Amino acid sequence: MLHVRSIWNGAISFGLVSIPIKVVNATESHAISFRQIHLDDGGRIRYRKVCELEDSEVSTAEIGKAYEDADGTLIPITDEDLASLPIPTARTIEIVAFVPADRIDPLQMDTAYYLAANGVPAAKPYVLLREALKRSQKVAVAKFALRGRERLGMLRVVDDVIAMHGLLWPDEIRATDEVAPDAAITIRDKELDMADALMDTLGEVDLTDLHDDYREAVEELVTAKAEGHEAPAAPTGEKTGGKVLDLMAALEKSVRAAKESRGEEAGEDTGTGEDAEVTRLPAGKTAARGPARTAPKEVGGKKSTSTAKKPAVKKTAAKKSTARKSTAKTTGEAATKQSGGTAASRTSASRTSAKKTAAKKTLTKKAAPRKRASA
Repeated sequence: MLHVRSIWNGAISFGLVSIPIKVVNATESHAISFRQIHLDDGGRIRYRKVCELEDSEVSTAEIGKAYEDADGTLIPITDEDLASLPIPTARTIEIVAFVPADRIDPLQMDTAYYLAANGVPAAKPYVLLREALKRSQKVAVAKFALRGRERLGMLRVVDDVIAMHGLLWPDEIRATDEVAPDAAITIRDKELDMADALMDTLGEVDLTDLHDDYREAVEELVTAKAEGHEAPAAPTGEKTGGKVLDLMAALEKSVRAAKESRGEEAGEDTGTGEDAEVTRLPAGKTAARGPARTAPKEVGGKKSTSTAKKPAVKKTAAKKSTARKSTAKTTGEAATKQSGGTAASRTSASRTSAKKTAAKKTLTKKAAPRKRASA
């Protein structure tokens, strides 16, 4: 049994199925309300309903409804007139379609209600509709009349209850043409990256952990004044808000503040990458990424060239020059293999071979006179 007063009794029309229901408010306001008083003497300021013709106060029972015409004429409308309107939604929530929930624009959301089965016979069809909504993962779009006008509604399941959200009609949603910024704004990728870092740092939140700080502060103020104490002093600290002069500086400061509020150090890596800096190398330079980026080509070329400069041109003994040439040849081949057969190595090897040939001819010319002298 509900402990809140129903505001509307009727039925849900689900095809040929009729489900008697009660409508109750699903939300309540915890806002603190104030009374108006006369500042001179503290007297209560009240609003009284007065008839303009008689200039006298009238009771609620004597007050009815009227429609004001364009020329100011008042046309009386009674509750009986409204109840006799030939519309099917006078006392019925008529379901007209089932659609995915994302088809409903959140801007259309209005007051929320709980729909309760009215009586034992209504329990079975009520549960049937509830389970059908659960399994289809859709919401029901319905039309109903409440407080003198026909409204649009959305039915969905909350826990084990069918809830109905009043919806604004599509033509009641204003266009956004006059709200968007007029000037063309350019956003840099770095600014978007910093905004993403701030979003990641703030993370998610359990909505049940949020509470109304303003209401609590007002309650403390009222309690202090009622007990004759001084009003709580306003917290002193750095003012927030105001004009943003440097967007990037504001974003970076927000990231640091969010980390500190979560108990993290400003330079701690949270996986968002906002503290990483990228240093671009000058043109023509590349960063070494391991042994594979060393310069074996230059090393190999220098070795083969150095070895090639050691042919036995100044040696007089043929055996020593031959051994030296053999060593140079072996070293040159090894250097060529080490450089991966590059163009530099092949050029170095060809130069070495040419020098060896020249050295061989020189030795032959020098050795010939010695043979003739010995004869």
